[in-house]
This record gives sequence, structure tokens and C-alpha cells, in this order.
Amino acid sequence: MVKTVRLEPIAQDTEVQTNANLLAALLAEDLHVLKECGGRGMCATCHVYIKQGMDSLSPMSRREQRTLEVITTANPNSRLACQSRVLADGVVVEVPTGMYIDAIEDVEALIGRRTEQDLLHPITGEVVVETGKLITRSVINQLTDVRLQVGQYLARTRDA
Repeated sequence: MVKTVRLEPIAQDTEVQTNANLLAALLAEDLHVLKECGGRGMCATCHVYIKQGMDSLSPMSRREQRTLEVITTANPNSRLACQSRVLADGVVVEVPTGMYIDAIEDVEALIGRRTEQDLLHPITGEVVVETGKLITRSVINQLTDVRLQVGQYLARTRDA
């Protein structure tokens, strides 16, 4: 059976199979989602806000709760798209504004330009470079350890 999910702020309806996760809905619309942990609920790169229909989703697991606890931009309506299975219609999802940093090389190519949207840390969701700010070499130097931090974080959560 197919369920309809509304994606905001892009005002797009998409369909997913019953019991499929919200990540499938995001990817079906070609939204840039990193899936840094491979959909295991251990990173923040598929963090979304549920504007409506929280009761139409699967219950939150302990792992998802622990991951959301470290996301600085999380609120009571936060979920991880990879862990939220769609059980009924009526879900409205808001994708956090900004772009998660997934490749320092991509950002490095933008040195000297102003960001068109916030650049977000892939673990915490914190804004690393604000919209309209200049991307400088020093910013790139600060970001070079992001991949290492992600690897260390994932290793810690796997062991926990």
C-alpha cells in the first residue's frame, strides 16, 4: 500500500510504500541527503522535523533518541528519516535548511565565494558557515577534520 508524504519547504508530495522510511521519500525527490552512517540511525545527516503526522510514523527507537540528543538543532518534532517508517498518510516533513558538508573538496572549490545556504556539520547539525558568509581558507582548514570526527563518532556509537 502506498502512503503520501508532504515535503516542506519545497511543497512537494511524494509517495512511499507503507512501512518504508522517510529517507526513501527524501531520496525519491532527489534531495541531497548524505546517509553518512548508511541508514543505521547513528548520524544526523537525515535529521528532519515532523510538522504533522508524528503518530503516523513508527515509534522512536533508543538509538534514534540517543542520536537526536547530540544534534544541537533537534527539537521535540525531530526525527531521523532513516529510522522513521511511514505507517499512515498525513505526514508532513520539513527538511532543515542548509547543506551538510560531505566533501571538503567540494567546499574548497568555493573558496572566495559566499555561501548560498548554511553549511551544516554532519554530526551535530550546527551551522559551520552561515548563508552569505565568505568561505575562506581558514574555514576549510577548520573543516578538514569533519570526516575524522564522523568516523570517530560512528565508531563510538557502534561500540555503545
